[in-house]
Amino acid sequence: MDPSGLDAVGALSHETLGDRVTGELRMLLIAGRLGPGEKLSLRRVAEALGVSMMPVREAVSRLAADGALEVLPGRAVRVPVLTLAQFRELTRLRLLVEGFAAEEAARVADEAGIEVLAGHEAAFQRAARAALPDAAAAVAANRELHFALYRSAGMPSLVEMIERLWLKAGPILNLDMRHEPRRLDGGSAVVAHAALLDALRRRDAAAARAALVADISAAAAHIESTGRLAP
Repeated sequence: MDPSGLDAVGALSHETLGDRVTGELRMLLIAGRLGPGEKLSLRRVAEALGVSMMPVREAVSRLAADGALEVLPGRAVRVPVLTLAQFRELTRLRLLVEGFAAEEAARVADEAGIEVLAGHEAAFQRAARAALPDAAAAVAANRELHFALYRSAGMPSLVEMIERLWLKAGPILNLDMRHEPRRLDGGSAVVAHAALLDALRRRDAAAARAALVADISAAAAHIESTGRLAP
């Protein structure tokens, strides 16, 4: 587990601790700070967040029920390793749900919202095109761009659905980006993001969906080729 990721969140107050610990762990999973197969030390989590073991166990139970964490024999906890079939199912669902969000965003996003997306894309390009690519910054900028897009559709329940998909897909998606930072510069994500922003500015819903689908599909195809998925 990435110690800096937990240390950065700081101690929590004693109000609704189960919910808040769940939220922190959700964000670590979505952000790819916890990788597939990585074991989670509940004591380490409790110490980093300044809470007792009880809310941590509660949070783990919730995330295990969602399939985002896996409780092994002996009560060990780890991030699940997706099978190829599971990954392909998640990809199909992401194409449908996130593609729809991109269409809706193209119809309703205002200029200010589009410029926020452009800012995240600029940050992604800076990280990707640096002499020594900053994979962590690129991962963060990519996530911020995607979720700013989905929020701009103005459908909070849709964003919740997408977050649930990223809970399972996030670790493998971001592990791929972190392990191969050189693939970022001039890669498919840069091209797809540019096409997405152009479609949003033109209010072209079909083109926005196509750009988002191209982004997800290219990343998924590469991940399948790396052999990091279970049979």
